This record gives sequence, structure tokens and C-alpha cells, in this order.
Amino acid sequence: MPKLSNFLPITAPELKIQQREPAMLGSLIQAVKRYTDAHGGVSPFVTAIRGLTILRSDHEKRPNHLIFKPALCITVQGSKSTIFGEQRYDYGAGQALVVSVEMPAFSRVAKASPSEPYLGIILEFDLAIMREVMKELKTAPKASRKTGRGVCVTNFDGPLAECALRMVRLLDTPEAIPVLYPAVMREICYWLLTGPQGGDVVTLTLANPHTQGVINAIHSLRKRFAKTVRIEELALIARMSPSAFHRQFKEITSMTPLQYQKQLRLLEARRLMVSDLANVETAAFQVGYESPSQFSREYSRMFAMSPRRDVASFKRTAA
Repeated sequence: MPKLSNFLPITAPELKIQQREPAMLGSLIQAVKRYTDAHGGVSPFVTAIRGLTILRSDHEKRPNHLIFKPALCITVQGSKSTIFGEQRYDYGAGQALVVSVEMPAFSRVAKASPSEPYLGIILEFDLAIMREVMKELKTAPKASRKTGRGVCVTNFDGPLAECALRMVRLLDTPEAIPVLYPAVMREICYWLLTGPQGGDVVTLTLANPHTQGVINAIHSLRKRFAKTVRIEELALIARMSPSAFHRQFKEITSMTPLQYQKQLRLLEARRLMVSDLANVETAAFQVGYESPSQFSREYSRMFAMSPRRDVASFKRTAA
């Protein structure tokens, strides 16, 4: 297995994988298996429901580098491990990773086999529906006053698993999706907000005043990652002092603004070389590097091999 970047792997001891398979989770496993068997192809499976993606892997995988959008990442079978900055989250069958901010991460399938493949569901948040449900609650959960991490792990069983099952089954009747999807999403939001971690969900997905400024700065950095951006500029967007902004940015993302920008640049460079067939020098300049040699060094640290070797390996795997 390739070596990860020096600043990455720290395990969160408080987040233990819970292996449970109640009857509802068993039905969800069968529904996801049926869908992937029927559609063939390669994971991820983009479905007819906007924002709903199904994952399957018959083998454990080495860490993959990707950008997470705000979403509920459900493990139906097997287990997965994802690293944001300096924090690792392990989540197994019956658990879900809640991501609130668009962030780069290292993610890998930690448990899978041909007889029991890893099965997962990614459901992007509909924040408009989340806010509607919040307004209708008699007793809404209170968001934390502190700036917390933009990620948490929550149990995903009982009513939530029922909702996920209905969502997957909706794929069998595409004509029903526009009518029934909003209702299922509302129910998912309800159970998340009224569950034992409702306060965390509010803090993560609805951005209280203590986090909104940092999230605005993250969005700005995401759009301008190829340009030189000073901490003072981002702090101004967040309406904070540079020191307070730097501290709260790391609390939310588990990485510094510089680390966040660097990972975005390298991920985009990889995409350019794989999808657009750009050479190393062209990709380096397009994502903001002035020195191709510096780009190659940082790329090798992040992906554990040189740009040319990594792209060649990526293409062989895809083939």
C-alpha cells in the first residue's frame, strides 16, 4: 500500500466501526446488490435521482484522492476509511459519514470481498428541504456554539435505513421519482435532525454564525485555488482576524488553508493529465504552480509516485 502524505494519518480512537445487520439493513443490502448487478459497469453508479450515487467494490482498495461534497455517505456493507487533513474516520455497515463542506480527502474501501462486496450510498444534501424541515419542528435541535469539524459519523439504521431503502427502490420506477423523492428526502432530514446527533447535523449542514464566515472563505478558496491567495484575504471574507480564521479553518477541515489549496491543485492536475491528456508541465501551470519541479515533488508526496507513473497506473487500473 502506498505511503500517505506526512501530515495525514491520525486515527480517531473515539470513532469505532459498528458492525450491525438488522433486518432493514439486510433488505438494503439486497436492493443495492440488485441495482449494481442489473446495471453492470464500474462504480460509482450515477442514478436517475439527482445527487444519489451508488458504490460497489468487490475488493479492498488503496487510498483514493477525491473531493467530497456536502452529503450523507452511507456504508451498507463492508467498511470504509476516509482521511480529512489530520483526522481519520472509519465507518462500517449501518453507519454514515456526514460531510458539510466541500473538502479534499483520502478515502479507501477497508473491507470488501467478492462474496461480501463493499456497498455504499452517497446522498447529497438538499439544504432547502433541510431548512424547511427545521422550521416545522416543534423543538429544533440547537447547533453548537463552537466551531466543530465539518465531518461526523452517525448511526444509520431504523427509520433512516428504511428511507434509504425506499430511495433505492424508487430507481425501479423513474416516473415516480419527481413525485416521491422530495417526501423521502424530507423524512431523511427529519430523522437526522431529531436523532441523537441532531445538534451536530445542524452545525454541520446549516452553518451557524460561528461557521458561516469560514464556509464562505472555503467557497472562495475552492473557486480560486489556482491563484495565489493570502490568508488575510480569506480572513476578510470570513470577517475574522487572520489568526482566528486560520484556527477555525483547521477546526472545520482538519487542515490548514495552504494544505487545502495544495490538495485541490494536485487533484485538479491529476484530472487534467488523465482526462484532458495534459502533460506534466501544462497541468502544473494550469493549477497555479510556477515550477514544474516543485509540482512534481509535491505530487509525488501526495500520490506516492511521480505524476507520469501515477497517471499511467491510473489509466491501467481504469482499463
